[in-house]
Amino acid sequence: MSTTATTTSEEVSSNEWEVIHMSEQEEDLIHRMYKLVGDKWNLIAGRIPGRKAEEIERYWIMRHTHAFSVTTNQSKAKTS
Repeated sequence: MSTTATTTSEEVSSNEWEVIHMSEQEEDLIHRMYKLVGDKWNLIAGRIPGRKAEEIERYWIMRHTHAFSVTTNQSKAKTS
């Protein structure tokens, strides 16, 4: 008897992500923690009340990935 599990995966393109707004204090803490522990998003999120690891990671990608910023800037240029 064999059983197969079916899972549904929702992949969301980074172009569809909502902009994540962080306070200056949150941004500062994220930058400092990243320098200390790297991309351990759960650890960083644990230091920021009300934030999830996924939010912190998306914020970091949106702010620090060249490919994302180029795509975002191109999208803004098309809508202006």
